[in-house]
Amino acid sequence: MSSIVHRSLLIGGLLSAHFVGASAALAQTASQDAAKLTVNVTGLRSSDGEIGCALHSVPDSFPMGQAQVQQQWLPPQMGGTICRFTDLVPGRYAVAVSHDRNGNRQTDTGLFGIPKEAWGVSNNVRPGLRPPRFDEAAIDLAVGENRTITIEVAK
Repeated sequence: MSSIVHRSLLIGGLLSAHFVGASAALAQTASQDAAKLTVNVTGLRSSDGEIGCALHSVPDSFPMGQAQVQQQWLPPQMGGTICRFTDLVPGRYAVAVSHDRNGNRQTDTGLFGIPKEAWGVSNNVRPGLRPPRFDEAAIDLAVGENRTITIEVAK
């Protein structure tokens, strides 16, 4: 093997090892920078159905639309159901929670769009004649923050 080819392979191997190491370091840093949000859902009146927790990062779909960031469906626990959102990019979020008692994975509404099932949002905002707005329910998560909030659901 010529010394030029040997040198090229050696340099290529060293560069590959450097980039793999740099990628691993970036992944570790990104993981350390990620925020976590734990949501304690309270106010449950039964253990029927599922608890839906939807994490939103933009106002367009909040509170009743499909979550852009993460969504979970969990069995209700009468002492409080815990939703955990991990690996979050630091930023502004709002959480919408619904107790879907009939298991159709949506918040059923009646006349004028008023929910028939218990619901709640972050900051426990409950305006009287309109849905809560994203900016009212928004919470800001900082780099590496691990925050716990409580959302009480009600009809």
